[in-house]
Amino acid sequence: MPKISYRPALASHSLGRACVHGLPEKFTAAANAGLPGIEIFFEDLLYLADTFPGGSSLPRNQILAARQIRSLSDSLSLTIMALGPFSDCEGLLSPTARARAAKLQKLRTWFEIARILGTDIIQIPSTFQTEGMTADMDVIVQDLREIAALGARETPPIRFAYENLCFATFNDTWDKAWSVVKNVDRENFGLCLDTFNIAGSGWADPAARDGKRENADRLFKESLRRFVAEVDVRKVFYVQAVDAERLESPLDETHPFFVEGQRPRMSWSRNARLFVCEQERGGYLPVVDVLKAICDSDRGLGYSGWISMEYFNRSLFEQGAQVPEEHARRAVQSWQRLVKIMGWEEMEEDLSKKPTTMVNKVGGKKLEAGARL
Repeated sequence: MPKISYRPALASHSLGRACVHGLPEKFTAAANAGLPGIEIFFEDLLYLADTFPGGSSLPRNQILAARQIRSLSDSLSLTIMALGPFSDCEGLLSPTARARAAKLQKLRTWFEIARILGTDIIQIPSTFQTEGMTADMDVIVQDLREIAALGARETPPIRFAYENLCFATFNDTWDKAWSVVKNVDRENFGLCLDTFNIAGSGWADPAARDGKRENADRLFKESLRRFVAEVDVRKVFYVQAVDAERLESPLDETHPFFVEGQRPRMSWSRNARLFVCEQERGGYLPVVDVLKAICDSDRGLGYSGWISMEYFNRSLFEQGAQVPEEHARRAVQSWQRLVKIMGWEEMEEDLSKKPTTMVNKVGGKKLEAGARL
């Protein structure tokens, strides 16, 4: 079997939220578990920048935080593969030219941050705001083309990975996101494909008693057929592999996760995502079907590259050093299960059985368990 290039990464917030857990402990947990890549969640950078005089609102402090993050990642042989989310920049109805200029100036700071971190990808999620935004495709395309043009002038050029959020105001499905990417029509503007958001909008419904849309299986199977037929794999910049819990009761106003004015899918997303292949924890989405549609060379798009595990869950707010360590361990176990299910080249070692010294063929590094900076 020919070697296929899939590299696992983990979003930084998936090791613990920034208000509770710092980057050194999270990066160390990821490195000790043998994970080779990190997707930086901007919240983590801002919390670090907030420790400097003047706080996180100062661009110079964000730059300083980026330098510290790069030094930390280099010391642990971790690759930073993406930066995000750069939010609420599509369909802007800014009341003043100054507001729009401020957004673009913020983007220029992100370019410098991305260069320091060593990545050329900035992730853009579809907006879930309801005020000051429009679904007008012409306005959306104009905004995103302007962003793409600025990124294309950078050295090296910055690429933008656009992601549909299943709880987005307008572009909540893969086909809507793909329509945006096609209309923007710029080489450096592509997709971030998230299995949770694709299945979460096209198959699941957390407000339904059985957790599924009506006729979910039939409709989603047809949706994936269209996905394979329509999407250009050259526009897939990276993939996020995520599952979610089937809730014991519908997410309505009586549910513990309910938030007034927040869409059920967003409340579900923030509280109940899981790593892939965690059915024992309640995972139930057809994420393997989505990954096969993305990755299979015969019946899918034939994507290869980074696969990042982006995990939101109430468990990330728990206290204690064991939280990053447990989530890093679960991420690796998830990856190992996925490798077997997908028929990819397996890792040389079973990391979960190496409590003292861990060797990971995928990561290509050796670390002592419990090592600290």
